[in-house]
Amino acid sequence: MVSPDAPWPLPRLVVAAPASGHGKTTVATGLLAALRRRGLTVSPHKVGPDYIDPGYHALAAGRPGRNLDPWLVGEERIAPLLRHGANVPTPADVAVVEGVMGLHDGAVGRGSYASTAHVARLIAAPVLLVLDTTAQGRSAAALVLGMRAFDPGVRIGGVVLNRVGSPRHETLLRDALAEVGVPVLGAVTRAAEVAAPSRHLGLVPVAERAPESLAVVAALADLIESTVDLDAVLDLARSAPPLTVGAWDPASAVGGPAGRDRPVVAVAGGPAFTFSYAETTELLAAAGATVVRFDPLRDPALPAGARAVVVGGGFPEVHVEALAANSALRAELAEFDGPIVAECAGLLYLGRSLDGVPMCGRLPHTARMTGRLTLGYREAVAAADSPPHRAGEPVRGHEFHRTATDPGHGERAAWRWDGGRHGFVDGRVHASYLHTHWAAHPAAARRLVEAAAR
Repeated sequence: MVSPDAPWPLPRLVVAAPASGHGKTTVATGLLAALRRRGLTVSPHKVGPDYIDPGYHALAAGRPGRNLDPWLVGEERIAPLLRHGANVPTPADVAVVEGVMGLHDGAVGRGSYASTAHVARLIAAPVLLVLDTTAQGRSAAALVLGMRAFDPGVRIGGVVLNRVGSPRHETLLRDALAEVGVPVLGAVTRAAEVAAPSRHLGLVPVAERAPESLAVVAALADLIESTVDLDAVLDLARSAPPLTVGAWDPASAVGGPAGRDRPVVAVAGGPAFTFSYAETTELLAAAGATVVRFDPLRDPALPAGARAVVVGGGFPEVHVEALAANSALRAELAEFDGPIVAECAGLLYLGRSLDGVPMCGRLPHTARMTGRLTLGYREAVAAADSPPHRAGEPVRGHEFHRTATDPGHGERAAWRWDGGRHGFVDGRVHASYLHTHWAAHPAAARRLVEAAAR
């Protein structure tokens, strides 16, 4: 392990683009897999709250994909979280950070805050810009020049041309970018593109299609190996200055174990519940819990001795019939008297029904799919005391769903934001649509373990 406080010359770069849809995930995932093939230990990261891309990153890199989101965790934790992720379980040779949306697109109404450019500045990393060159010639250079000049604090160190139409098209683009002094490190033709399947909330998660996902990642590695100058990419990553900030530490964040007892905290996983941040289980373990995974699609009971349950996000609507068929587990959760924390998919699973199909019935609401996407960052305040939160506690979170519940909140709501009440606090259950990152709220993990121990 690299010392958590000594300066660390970690090679690193950010894969960004002028806008969504240019091919960031293709290039980032392919780079992770191609560099790993070279025998390098690669640390994968994603700007923003997205859970799905990190699943592909993890498959490509062979270690957890981690998020870097200044809105959710505060900008002061971004570099420490990068350093922690790059050092666990073993020190990485290089870190690859995939951006979100366009390079300079930040939280609505907050300028560049939480943008890819913001994160690149916070971690002092050069940017590899992925550029969709469809129907573009020399103007591509003007676009890159504008992206570079817009924020002088962000260093665009190279470009990967994507969806190049022909050898002549590539030559034109390379000549134009040479005029503005930006090196081209790769060129991917339209015919060579590799795509992962998507649906109503983005890419299909890795856990739902593991064999196919492995094939996609292998194809992406082949693609990047044949179209990108990996030595030049590594040289760019090595140009990043040493990380001088100390690593984030889950034990320090929670203040150590809550007691001698190590209560079992059951954390939902499997194809229906794929959304979770790696730091959540690390914080629970640091607070003294024995964390055990369970799959609500297949496991007929909670893990033996479970005294608390965490059910995060995912796609229960895709697996609703299989979840309903596991009636033994649904019945156990309906009667479980320990603390439960549920976010988004967990909220749907704990209700009476989803699209008319029976769920756990632990909470009084019904849920249904809608045609409306609810998406965005939220500034919330805890509306009631619950196992993880105290009334009045401010929290930043993120919503991302196409469902609605009836009612939208319980007599004791979980949160207040924008003048409304949201979610449910029912006995020892805290459930809502809001996704939170506990690295910014480590007390939630400690309180949950303390409640489980009691």
